[in-house]
Amino acid sequence: MTTTVEKPSGAGKKAVPTSSEKRSNADKVSRRQVDKFSERRDQLAEAALQTLAELGYARTSLREIAQNSEFSHGVLHYYFSDKVDLITHCVRHYKARCVTRYDGIVATAQTPEELKAGFGALLAETMIEEPTMHRLWYDLRAQSMFEESFRTDVAAIDESLENMIWRIVSRYAELLDVEASVTSPAMYAIFDGLFQQSLLRHLSGDQTAANYLSESVQQMLPLVVPTP
Repeated sequence: MTTTVEKPSGAGKKAVPTSSEKRSNADKVSRRQVDKFSERRDQLAEAALQTLAELGYARTSLREIAQNSEFSHGVLHYYFSDKVDLITHCVRHYKARCVTRYDGIVATAQTPEELKAGFGALLAETMIEEPTMHRLWYDLRAQSMFEESFRTDVAAIDESLENMIWRIVSRYAELLDVEASVTSPAMYAIFDGLFQQSLLRHLSGDQTAANYLSESVQQMLPLVVPTP
């Protein structure tokens, strides 16, 4: 007697992806490609920052950056449409990193004095250690008054810096159990002005610029956030 064994339905057949599965796989590939492209732009930005910081906006071209890095002019042009695209990406990349430096102060300071001293010291430290990087930012911001293509990126960077300052001031006020008496934009203008003024003094060879910045910041905070 012969026994017939039926194969399970679909046995031996290769599963065919559904339309939704195909779209999902395509989306994953697309996201990976976007992520890799973005990572590569960040790598190139890191390599280009020093040249940009040293030469400034007006004297820098993609070719000039290529000559001062391990990357060819063709590679830079593939990842960045032009000099404006490269410079704005570089500055945004750098400033995004800068902003996170101050989050530690906000998270760890337990007294108003500790926060005030830490904020002033860190501002002075970054000015001393990376003056050309900050100079590049002010160069870009000044150029945005003439180059419309810079304005959206400059506004976004300005907003992130303003938010960073406001987190510091808000935490200082919280530690004092009071409210700040100045708005966020005005607060940013005050501290940004102090930083830019001190940076110019430092670049001009003034050895007291760092102390001036740190002390000025520490004097200013109690004025904008009065002690109860």
